Amino acid sequence: MSEIKENVKQLSFDEVKGLYDKEDRKEILIDVRELEEYEEAHIPGVPLIPMSEIVSLVDQFKPDEEYVLICRSGRRSHEVAKFFQENGIERVHNYADGMLGWEAVKTDGPEWVVSQVNEIYK
Repeated sequence: MSEIKENVKQLSFDEVKGLYDKEDRKEILIDVRELEEYEEAHIPGVPLIPMSEIVSLVDQFKPDEEYVLICRSGRRSHEVAKFFQENGIERVHNYADGMLGWEAVKTDGPEWVVSQVNEIYK
């Protein structure tokens, strides 16, 4: 069951896995860790936009979309979620357990490193 922390909805593994598994998913999952972490292990098909680059890219995100942010433990992604909200992106959630709590399939390598934010929109 999700909770709200500092105005950010905190999602559990089951909630994020449920979204991830949906074929018609509208929510956009984004990994905000650094490249080295992403290359070690990440959720297949989830794009990387490092926290260190979000500040300069925030204006490129569509404010009417819904985002779920992922990091190693849920701490950085929570901070990015608050930053999104401060910049007019209200529909943003945090995967509270992060990759440490991801109990499903992982992959490695630089699968989808985003260079332009518009790549994440279908």
